[in-house]
Amino acid sequence: MTFKKDQFQAIPQLIHYALWLLFIINLTYLVYNFANIPEWHYKNILKINGFTVLIWTLVTFFSALISSFGINYLRGFKYHAKFSLLCLGFTFSIMVFVMSNHVSLLLLMWLSMGVFMSRLIGVDTKWGEAKEASKFALKFFVGGSFFLTVGVLLLAFQTEAFTLSGIISNLSAVPRGITLVAGLCIITAAIIQSAIYPFHRWLLSAMTAPTPASALMHAGFVNGSGILLALFSTVLFASNTLIILFIIGGLTAVIAQFAKLLQVNVKQKLACSTIAQMGFMIMQCGLGFFNAAVVHLILHGFYKAYLFLSAGEEIGLSKPQKPTPIKIKPSQAVIVLFFGILGAVLFSYLTGKGTELNSGIFLTLTVAITIGQATYNIVKEQCLGFFQKLILPPFLFLCGIVTYALMYKGVTMLMSDMPMVDEPIALSAIEIAFGILFLAGFFIMKLGIYRNYPWLYMKLLNLSQPYKKTVLMYKTKSL
Repeated sequence: MTFKKDQFQAIPQLIHYALWLLFIINLTYLVYNFANIPEWHYKNILKINGFTVLIWTLVTFFSALISSFGINYLRGFKYHAKFSLLCLGFTFSIMVFVMSNHVSLLLLMWLSMGVFMSRLIGVDTKWGEAKEASKFALKFFVGGSFFLTVGVLLLAFQTEAFTLSGIISNLSAVPRGITLVAGLCIITAAIIQSAIYPFHRWLLSAMTAPTPASALMHAGFVNGSGILLALFSTVLFASNTLIILFIIGGLTAVIAQFAKLLQVNVKQKLACSTIAQMGFMIMQCGLGFFNAAVVHLILHGFYKAYLFLSAGEEIGLSKPQKPTPIKIKPSQAVIVLFFGILGAVLFSYLTGKGTELNSGIFLTLTVAITIGQATYNIVKEQCLGFFQKLILPPFLFLCGIVTYALMYKGVTMLMSDMPMVDEPIALSAIEIAFGILFLAGFFIMKLGIYRNYPWLYMKLLNLSQPYKKTVLMYKTKSL
């Protein structure tokens, strides 16, 4: 019996080393062959290209990092070995999904990702709330798999091709109505997995998962929709459904940012933040920039993994504080506006986005808002001197924008053999009107105007609540 126990204790360590080894192999191959990664096929079942290797490198890194964190965090946890095995299974399901060419394997791996993630959420089978969260999330994942299956099989039977490459090659022969239904089904599958409104509640309910599982979920799983939409970008263009992605993503980004401000639980705050970031990612897909969406999911993965793994330390150091009203002086407003415009110009120069009258303007506008917000956070700090406030913004933003531009160009190169992943679309009246509403909502949120309307406050608070059976339903019974 002791031998078996030691064996179980050794499993997390072995998986930890295996994941880091996989990451090193993937990273080495990616760097060595970056300029010209050969495309490899296996009997129309599997396909490996630059995009595949990029995602492999990312997913193995995050899994290895979270596994390393779990070695100490989950030490003594009864289900540590089970967690590590599920983490490994989840990692391989993503790796196989992204290299799947045959539709049956692709659909199976999409479902497998959901099954593994639901099991990770409910890894502690004796915790009632976690079991309920696992079952609740699994219903969404199965529903998403159903929609994806319907959409993909519609295209497969119409084109008489049961490979992803075959469907894309013969897409012009598919009737417009079928393409539209298939596009809507694929979008539904994507927004379910990314917890986009109105399918957001599963993610809010999944915070009962151990912190390493939450980190893996937010750094990897929810980002899977960006991969899915990039793989089916041609279908989305053909079905003219990009405007749906743009509107749904924009609404989610604004609403989730509002909801984040109302949360008192740090993991719920992070969950709302993830939903908002996924909204931005979906919005970028709706603009025709699937490569920008992939860059976004990469950066979000690093950012959110760090936040979840450091959440315990953040709680220990935090103190209750009253919300500080936003008050900006005229001089501060000038500095914020100046650096926002400067950042947008630099971004346009480095990436070529926003220089023409098309959807690239929205990307540049988002960069300007981000830089303006970060500039305000610097200039309002009382501990910084005048020259520090003047020097820090350009230094930080120059580094940040240059890094982003390099990543953008690198990802675009790796996705160069994929059709329709960097295709700006012409601006329409709907997009311009929604862009104005998006900006209005952003400033209403930042200025705290929503606090003056109790009905709006309560609506947002109710909208951001987890499923009732995942919150304190079982613990009192065991006392």
